[in-house]
Amino acid sequence: MFGSIGGTELILILVIALLIFGPRKLPELGRSLGRGLAEFRKAGAEFKTTLEKEIASEDGRSIVGEVQHAAREVTDAIHGAATAEPPPPPASDQPKTG
Repeated sequence: MFGSIGGTELILILVIALLIFGPRKLPELGRSLGRGLAEFRKAGAEFKTTLEKEIASEDGRSIVGEVQHAAREVTDAIHGAATAEPPPPPASDQPKTG
């Protein structure tokens, strides 16, 4: 839980904190530290959620953009084929002049 801090080191830190802040101030300090850590974790979770939503939104926009682009190309191809002049009939169907 505390990484590389062992039990004796933790007890030593608590004794020093008790000597510096005193027995009356230590519980208040612990509560403040706990609230700060809880708020920090909440903000981190909120940031992560927002970031994941933005990434999903960007992926969705990208896919929608690609589909719209493909649809435009198909529509342009259809309109281009409809407005183009029909090809001339094969040479065997044309009347011979001469």
